[in-house]
Amino acid sequence: MVEQGQTPGQPGREPVFLLPGSVTALVGVMVVIHAASTFVLNQQGYNDFILWFAFLPLRFVVAGSDPAQAIPLIWTPFSHALMHGGWDHLLINVAWLAIFATPVARRYGAGPMLAIFFISAAAGAAFFAATTLYSGTYLIGASGGVSGLTGAAVRFIFQPVIVAQHPETGERVIVGRHLASFGDLMKDARARMFVVIWVVLNAAVPLLPLLTGTAIGVAWQAHLGGFFAGILLVGLFERKGR
Repeated sequence: MVEQGQTPGQPGREPVFLLPGSVTALVGVMVVIHAASTFVLNQQGYNDFILWFAFLPLRFVVAGSDPAQAIPLIWTPFSHALMHGGWDHLLINVAWLAIFATPVARRYGAGPMLAIFFISAAAGAAFFAATTLYSGTYLIGASGGVSGLTGAAVRFIFQPVIVAQHPETGERVIVGRHLASFGDLMKDARARMFVVIWVVLNAAVPLLPLLTGTAIGVAWQAHLGGFFAGILLVGLFERKGR
């Protein structure tokens, strides 16, 4: 069969990007935002950008005397996930996003993937707030959202492939993978090892300064909060009979 608009004997066009469109769009938004904050804004503009769009837990405390300070808390649990502190920070999160957002987007579609990303980012921000409430530090970066997509993907990427027989041709076709229950997640050796390593590595981050003598600028709270949010959230988007 010749595809419409394709000359016989010529191969079909390969897509420019192998990522799902929603993942590519999310990456594009992050890159544009960081490029604008880096090359367009002056120092005062950048400070205002951080003030209004980064997640600052101290606002919860200050809001007691000045309620207006709490207004950015409406959007900053989500907007911080589109901001980054440097090109290296951005590139790491983009690579991580490409790896784990892709299977989630292909399985559930753009809407659920984005929902998991932003809700997990907010969950990571909540955990970050619980541990840094009075410190005055702020949170930026997609780590919480990407961690949520990682947790979501862990629920099915390690499960065996389901093969069924086509009702008309009789050929064996790949149907997909089951979404593992929480019990099955712990029974599967690869999934269990992934979860354990993830939790241990991130939980160990606050202990590293005791060994190195220097603070580590990694928002481990956002990683853990987002990861477990993603594990829980993904079941809401699973269709019956998959």
